[in-house]
Amino acid sequence: MNEEPDYNLIVILGPTASGKTALAARLAFDFDLEIISADSRQVYRGMDIGTGKDLDEFIIDGKNIPYHLIDIIDPSDEFSLYDFQAIFV
Repeated sequence: MNEEPDYNLIVILGPTASGKTALAARLAFDFDLEIISADSRQVYRGMDIGTGKDLDEFIIDGKNIPYHLIDIIDPSDEFSLYDFQAIFV
């Protein structure tokens, strides 16, 4: 018997400043989801200029949209794809 796969991940890709964060936040709000950032710069604390950390966009109609993998390590710390995968799971 062929069953439809159970997908539970929405991926939003696009160029810088194309509205990805706003779209992700709206989808998360509408469908009661959480956001997992895969940005290589947003993981670093204090690196807010030029990284597109639009955290104010994660508040919709007064509700804070849960997000992950943003501001989790200091810039002096090493962070690899292995680390990302370990935290993601």
